[in-house]
Amino acid sequence: MKKKINHIIAIGLMATSVALFTHCNKFDQEPQGEWYEGEQKGAAGTYEAEVFGMYGKIRASSITSGLPALAVHSFRSEDAEKGSNAGDSADSKNVDEFNYVATNALVSQYYDGNYELIFAANTVIDKINNADQASLAETDKVNRGEAHFFRAYAFFNLVRAFGEVPLINFSVKSRDEANKPKASVEKIYAQIDADLAIAERDLPRMWPTTFVGRLTWGAARALHARTYMMRSNWQEMYTASVDVINSGLYNLSADYNKIFRETGENGPGSIFELQCTFDKAYGAEQVGSTFAQVQGVRGSGQWDFGWGFNCPTQDLADAFEAGDPRKDETLLYFAKNIAEANAMQPNTPYGEKPIANNDVVNKYYNKKVYTDPALRRTNSKFGYWFNIRLIRYSDVLLMAAEAANELGNSAEALNYLEQVRARARRTSSTPVLPAVTTTNQSDLRTAIRHERRVELGMEFDRFYDLVRWNIDVETLHNAGKASYQVKHRLFPLPQTQIDRSNGVLVQTLIIN
Repeated sequence: MKKKINHIIAIGLMATSVALFTHCNKFDQEPQGEWYEGEQKGAAGTYEAEVFGMYGKIRASSITSGLPALAVHSFRSEDAEKGSNAGDSADSKNVDEFNYVATNALVSQYYDGNYELIFAANTVIDKINNADQASLAETDKVNRGEAHFFRAYAFFNLVRAFGEVPLINFSVKSRDEANKPKASVEKIYAQIDADLAIAERDLPRMWPTTFVGRLTWGAARALHARTYMMRSNWQEMYTASVDVINSGLYNLSADYNKIFRETGENGPGSIFELQCTFDKAYGAEQVGSTFAQVQGVRGSGQWDFGWGFNCPTQDLADAFEAGDPRKDETLLYFAKNIAEANAMQPNTPYGEKPIANNDVVNKYYNKKVYTDPALRRTNSKFGYWFNIRLIRYSDVLLMAAEAANELGNSAEALNYLEQVRARARRTSSTPVLPAVTTTNQSDLRTAIRHERRVELGMEFDRFYDLVRWNIDVETLHNAGKASYQVKHRLFPLPQTQIDRSNGVLVQTLIIN
């Protein structure tokens, strides 16, 4: 496989150094995210290296690609479970079972990782704001937009997970400067709105292919719609999502059975996709991610794809309508012995029948991180090259549908909903997924919520949908998670942060 030195990026969670590393070309495609000196074609800004470091931070285990992120975003819903085996990762089990403690290491890592991203963004923003504004190049302004996006993204993660958190929106020079009391949820969201407004102003609509995966206006506007969605601000959610739709920058031309394969990366429906790669000379989180490894089949030998966490539940499997092709693109089927494997249908598109260890507790694995066997044989079994899809166009269409319905425009809502169902439908060889025709607001609301569940299954944030719809208690109890209470919408602040604050931070949540 052809390799070339083509990236400059700051690596590691706290690293400030910049490292050159090689990029592994996937199949015969052009490399993903060719960001390197000499081929930047005038797009390099003064703060480029620091901004590239933020891409590395957001790709790290604590925010998107590992157990901390999956525990916070996924385990708590009815559609996902911890997976692995019964004795593996007590911290994951405690989150899955809503046994919250302030000393949970995964939750603490999630908190710390997001603040590390915020601190990095603050540094760049302060440098740019303190520079001679008349001399700022357009590329410097783009770097500023990227930094504001990353800060908004991290604060959005924190406010959903913890509620009130310290609002640190300045460059921190000492630990004492960062020792701030919690700010209200309203103030956190006001900061997010301000950051995303700047990102929308400064980020480009598109990048040259040299910079595939870098942040755009569409990513910022779509994230803004998502933040309004969490607040049930239907008008602003509608405006933001429709802005993205009307831009004409994205579409659903890629079939659903292609978008989560390596050949479907950075497709026309991808709005924000983290670029990952593989090189034996560097660790997974320096140039790639552990996203596929953490969720890969927990087997042995050729079937050892990873750790086996974050697994779809039978509840999710049962949620799909008959014949919905998205079911087999979300659930990876496996056996526990050769006899079971001989009796099962192989998984598409590679014709594999993975055999997992006998001690796994799940029924399925997440197929949306299922890697190509040819790349496994050439690179690694663990899929470090697998990109992470964070915002897809279908999500924006469903946000527009939900907002339009809540605003009383059922016809427009039906149009956006049907676009998503039509794309899923055409993947099947038999007539499935008839168009939704109801104009009753309540019935249409149910249909849109169902569509979000099956279209976005196992991709993050199902739990937050349940919370914002205020059906979390009922839904989770019906799924057998009877210990869940409203207080479990939020995590307690990490005890380490409480201790370090010397009384500035106060734990207000009731812990189990």
